[in-house]
This record gives sequence, structure tokens and C-alpha cells, in this order.
Amino acid sequence: MTVLTEGIHPVEFIMSESGWHRSRDAVKIAASQTVIPANLLGGKAVAADVTTAQSRTGSGNGVLTFASPAVNSSVKTGRYVVTMTGSGATAAFQVEDPTGKVVGVGAVGTAFDKEVKFTVADGATDFAAGDQIFLDIGVEPTDYEYVPWNPAGTDGSEKVRAIACYGAVTGVGETKKITALRRDAEVNGKMLNLPNGVTAAQTAKAYADLAALGIIVR
Repeated sequence: MTVLTEGIHPVEFIMSESGWHRSRDAVKIAASQTVIPANLLGGKAVAADVTTAQSRTGSGNGVLTFASPAVNSSVKTGRYVVTMTGSGATAAFQVEDPTGKVVGVGAVGTAFDKEVKFTVADGATDFAAGDQIFLDIGVEPTDYEYVPWNPAGTDGSEKVRAIACYGAVTGVGETKKITALRRDAEVNGKMLNLPNGVTAAQTAKAYADLAALGIIVR
């Protein structure tokens, strides 16, 4: 006898949510994706939509020039700090993200290519150890394209930012908008669609990401 398994219906996983659909947003699914209801979604920042600004403190007057694009898809919103750890025309520096994590090291005159992308040129006055350049990065919710959560990703897909209420399939160069749960709700954890082979630690991290959004997994 043929056995048929019924999948999760749209929004069936939601146990409670805020009134007037405050818990939901329209999100853009990236190209070449297959999303099904109750998928956890990660978000890739669209570099062209991200805003940048810079300021500094210290004696060095070399110029920091952003690359084009200035960021990659895993960039975080907030302030990145470039701190000189050496001095001179090729002074070394380290870069911290908005959480205080060091994302890489570099040197004046050499392109830095991580979450933020730039080159610092030497100036008439060399940089000194302790000089800092502050990079203020603005990533709005609408600056993301969403993909199924990938706990092993390094492109922004590793952080859960939403749960798909409906499914979508996109082709090459094609995006689609769907409704997703983005905040303040309770969901049935047994109905969430998680990747095959996901570990308990990865699941716990995903649920912590959801909790930060006000989404509680029951």
C-alpha cells in the first residue's frame, strides 16, 4: 500500500502571534531557492542597499576608501572599528565587528576583504598604534534577501532571521516575496522544517536567534 505523508500547511506551525499581523512581514526570497512552509530563513545582505559612513580618531590622516561593493552578504548593522596595531606607512590594523569580535587583520596599503571591504592609504602623517577608524554600516530589514537557514553558512544564511509562512521556488535571477514570521510569536517546534543532519547545538543556536526576535519555540 502506498503511504502518503502530508506536509506542513502554511502557517500551521504558528501557535500564537501579535494582533493585526504585527508578527509578519513580506520578505524577498533570493534567486535559485526552494522554500517550504515552516522553513527557518537566513538573510543575505544586498550590498548595493547597505549604507556606509566613517569617522576617526588619532593622528594619522590616511584615507579609507570603500571597495565596490563595500560589504559582503554577511555584514552586520552597526559600527565596525578599525584599530591600528602598528605605526608607519604600512601600519597593521585589526577590524572588530559591531559585537566586538575580530573579523580580520590587515595593513595600510593593502585591500581588506571581509564583511567590510576597503583600502586604507597612507597619509602625510603616518598612522600610530591606537588610531581608530569607525565604519558605521546600516542594514535595514528590507536590505536582505532570504534563503533557507544554513547552519554551516558564512554568508548570512547561518543566522535565523525569520520563518517562512508560505513556500516559494525561484529561478535564476528571479526573486519572490512571501509572508514570513519575523517577531513576537509562539511556534510549534515539532512542525519547523530544519535541515537534514542539523545538530542539537545548531538547533539551540537557531532557537536563540528566534528568541532574540521574540519568537518562542514550544
